[in-house]
Amino acid sequence: MDLTVQELKQKIQSGEKFLFLDVREPWEYEEFNIGATLMPLGELINRMWEFDEFKDREIVVHCKSGGRSGMAQQFLQSNGFNHVRNVIGGISAWKDAFGATQP
Repeated sequence: MDLTVQELKQKIQSGEKFLFLDVREPWEYEEFNIGATLMPLGELINRMWEFDEFKDREIVVHCKSGGRSGMAQQFLQSNGFNHVRNVIGGISAWKDAFGATQP
């Protein structure tokens, strides 16, 4: 199940516990990020074992517009991660809704 940037902001502000991954490239992350752990999509395939403890816990993934994070979501789900959510519209939607402000 995907989530909107408004739902994401509410989750962050309420202090909910979840694994939050940004699957963009390092240069994109450096330009602007909203506090997620950087894990570029190309590295996720070889490093997903680092997140084994989250197989039955919530994972939220985002990218610039939702495409790469959608691929990450499918990849994680096909490898046994049961609660992976994609942020609809990614950073672009975040900036449209909230400007260049971090949560």
